Amino acid sequence: MPNVSGSFSGRVTSQSSVSLPDTPNHDLSLMRVEGVQKCSDPNWNNAPITYWGSADLVAGNGMQRGYFVNEHEDGGRDFGSFEGQVSVSRGAFEGTWTYTGGTGRFQGITGQGTFKAKLTSPTEVENTWEGSYQLAAKGQAA
Repeated sequence: MPNVSGSFSGRVTSQSSVSLPDTPNHDLSLMRVEGVQKCSDPNWNNAPITYWGSADLVAGNGMQRGYFVNEHEDGGRDFGSFEGQVSVSRGAFEGTWTYTGGTGRFQGITGQGTFKAKLTSPTEVENTWEGSYQLAAKGQAA
């Protein structure tokens, strides 16, 4: 499996949250973030990424889970899920990601890795990631 690492600067394009009355400072939130990948691997360099995350936070700390999709120049996509810890006071979150599938030459992709992200403003996020992946055998890819 090839190792890969990259980064992207993203913009929060949609966000909502609701406060829950069960515990002080308990919030659930949803967000959509869009950006463009920077990576030495040409499979991901300049690929637009969108991710959707939900967070369950008490006093600004908790879990975030979500989904991502990378769109490639040839029309193929890879997608997966992620989860990690959030600290609003530090403006940071980190965790793990896993590929769940793909289309085109990314059909059958497998892999996983880690990520770290930091809010640089209320609507901007800087994300770095690393991991490994395996494309399906040429006879199996669409």
